[in-house]
Amino acid sequence: MKFSRIAFLASDSPEARRALLRLVKAHGNAAPEEADVIVALGGDGLMLQTLHKSLAWKLPIYGMNRGSVGFLMNDYDEKNLLSKLAAAELTTIRPLKMKATSVNGTTHLAIAFNEVSLLRQRSQAAKLTIKIDGHTRLEELIADGILVATPAGSTAYNLSAQGPILPIGSPLLAITPLSPFRPRRWRGAIIPHDAKITIIAQEPEKRPVAAVADHLEVRDIISVEIAEDRKRAAKLLFDPGHSLAERVLTEQFRF
Repeated sequence: MKFSRIAFLASDSPEARRALLRLVKAHGNAAPEEADVIVALGGDGLMLQTLHKSLAWKLPIYGMNRGSVGFLMNDYDEKNLLSKLAAAELTTIRPLKMKATSVNGTTHLAIAFNEVSLLRQRSQAAKLTIKIDGHTRLEELIADGILVATPAGSTAYNLSAQGPILPIGSPLLAITPLSPFRPRRWRGAIIPHDAKITIIAQEPEKRPVAAVADHLEVRDIISVEIAEDRKRAAKLLFDPGHSLAERVLTEQFRF
């Protein structure tokens, strides 16, 4: 791949802002509407924001780590940027789409590249019903919450909640409970990527629940519908030998 018009995006960290100044001086800075690649400077938080923006721009993203966490980023190397872009390997990921209905009947739509999570809003645990493709699979889950993760997001919040790591490109989604109280032994499920998931909040006035799609939060919900968005996709660029699939595989053998 050959890229000549680069749009640089940077987080607010001093390290990222200094790198931005040097790179713009060396390569210029095209507007996203006129660029053929985005170079994101920061950590995974910035990458997640850039993924959402890229859906409108439809540009591949090459991340360089200038943050504290960089699972989705490449090593920083400003001197060899053009050659690294030319040699980079492409990974396509798809988001989840969320439809959350609040207690007052308002519907909220959002997408998530990492996960959609449902979280208790107060001290009392959430009480949830889980349906897959219209069939009730778990009548009652009492827990701090639950999340549905994509393969790309399975190494993020999902992993910290003891959820399974899913290989990139696998046609799967992970459902992981958060601090489950009952059923105590249920550790979640791995389901087909084309399944339709519905999560219903029981006793929403007594046990209010919030739904979060990546960084967008909707409070006081009564139900959430989650499915893979087959009409949208984002493209990530990684250095050879350090693809997202390789990183996910490596993560499973770390202790």
